[in-house]
Amino acid sequence: MSDYIIQLSEQGTVAVDDMILVKGVQDGAGSRILEGFKPLFSAEAVARLEEKGYVISGKTHVGEFGLDLVGEFSYYADKEEELVGAAAGLVSRGTVKQALGVDMNGAPRRAAALSGVDFLKPTYGTVSRYGIISCAASGEQIGVYAGNAEDIGEIMDVIAGHDEKDGTSLREESCDYRSDMEVSGRKVCVIKELLDRADEELRGRVDAYAEKLRRNGVLVEEISCDIFDTAGTVWQILMSAETCNNLSRYDGVKFGYRASEYKNIDELYVNTRTEGFNFLTKAVILYGSDVLSKNRYEECYGKSLRVRRVVAERFGELMKNYDAVLTPVCSKASYKAYDIKEAFETVFKESVFTSAANLIGIPALVSGGVQLMGGQLNERLLLSLAGSVERAGESL
Repeated sequence: MSDYIIQLSEQGTVAVDDMILVKGVQDGAGSRILEGFKPLFSAEAVARLEEKGYVISGKTHVGEFGLDLVGEFSYYADKEEELVGAAAGLVSRGTVKQALGVDMNGAPRRAAALSGVDFLKPTYGTVSRYGIISCAASGEQIGVYAGNAEDIGEIMDVIAGHDEKDGTSLREESCDYRSDMEVSGRKVCVIKELLDRADEELRGRVDAYAEKLRRNGVLVEEISCDIFDTAGTVWQILMSAETCNNLSRYDGVKFGYRASEYKNIDELYVNTRTEGFNFLTKAVILYGSDVLSKNRYEECYGKSLRVRRVVAERFGELMKNYDAVLTPVCSKASYKAYDIKEAFETVFKESVFTSAANLIGIPALVSGGVQLMGGQLNERLLLSLAGSVERAGESL
């Protein structure tokens, strides 16, 4: 897979994925439907980095609208047998020190785990969503890739904070993104139901990580909790519904790809969207349209909104007894190329590990190939847990 859609600066140290706007630079969100689109402004996160002197090195491939596993179905990227996320790969190789990515359906977290780098999906609303190509607005969030927890904190200190241009932006003071909190005496739980869904290598990673935490004085114990399956189903419904609604704007009229053959406005819409979207995106749109239909709205979409609140309450109860949750972030240690017609079901099954964080807006950190989740605005503890493991590894 080629590293960039467009190379901006060889001196840059931060890359951004193709869901994040950079003024004057082609932004396709991995989709043919946005071929040739160049935004007139940069995302707020990009602007804040540039104001602090950071140089954006380039744009990285994403799967069409971030809907796939790790970016395998980008319209602009070469296909490979072994699937590796572009931004995570750049950080892993040291080409860039950090990268920004939009976590909407868990793809950046899976990519980070496969490439052996860190990725933080922060609390919803702590980083401005202004200037990202939106699909599922209620759960998507800009996050940071880096080689370690400390380097994530460096970028989060710059991009986090209230933004008047983003109606979902929290007005509270910015979180603390240091990774130096004392972790001895903290309690972490491992979710049995998610551990059982992972292969032997991933279970081994979780067990090894738990042991490293114990060496640092953290109490780690395995528990049973059924909210993550529920969260996966609910987020699939809400994500598809919101994506269906947000992608309705891409019709070939104002910008992006336009079908070359059509006889009237209806054919323009149909032909453009038929040719411009891939199979997975069409499947998500159709599913979203179904759950929003008159006969299914209350049964599916309305009920999912209510269950979302229940999942948030249940997770809140869990956080009264534990400081963080330790889980696999995917079911296997590597992915092989597969047919796009299998993608909808494949991604849905994998998203059980990641959906809860998107659904209820909690922070999730991938480090050492595993995932740590915590209560809202609790990034410092997650970064400190990961930092304690990383520093212990460096001292060996």
